[in-house]
Amino acid sequence: MVRYRPNVAALIVNSDGNLLICERTNVPGAWQFPQGGVDDGESMEQALSREVREEVGLGINDYDVLERRDGYRYLYPPEVRVKKIRKHGNHGQEQTYFLCKLKPAAPPINVNQTPQEFGAYRWIAPDEFDLDWLPSFKREVYRAVMEDFFGVRLQPAVFP
Repeated sequence: MVRYRPNVAALIVNSDGNLLICERTNVPGAWQFPQGGVDDGESMEQALSREVREEVGLGINDYDVLERRDGYRYLYPPEVRVKKIRKHGNHGQEQTYFLCKLKPAAPPINVNQTPQEFGAYRWIAPDEFDLDWLPSFKREVYRAVMEDFFGVRLQPAVFP
């Protein structure tokens, strides 16, 4: 039986409609949204609040949740799956995405958290997101999320 770990992800947009992306410290060039696993006993909303605070330094009063969609799933690749099954008992993740609007009085994004997951951040137009920033096993989920929330159809890279 395939088991998925519950996970939340934040699509944080600013007043210009730009989307927050963050670069992982352990994988230079890998840009993603703030996200993380749901702890035992936590609601999805509580997990979202904790992850956003831990990863980019925003409190619950710094943004409004505009929309929530769930059911996005991916399996870990075989080389990762073995480790994740041992650690969490899961074969992949099932994500709930939250569209969050940054409030005008919110503090600046701060990726210098402890422990530090991200080394940099940027604001981009949703159609500027590049699937090549992701490991291949996450690309279909990101493609679906970007279309569902922003009406953006991301195209895969074309290799000769």
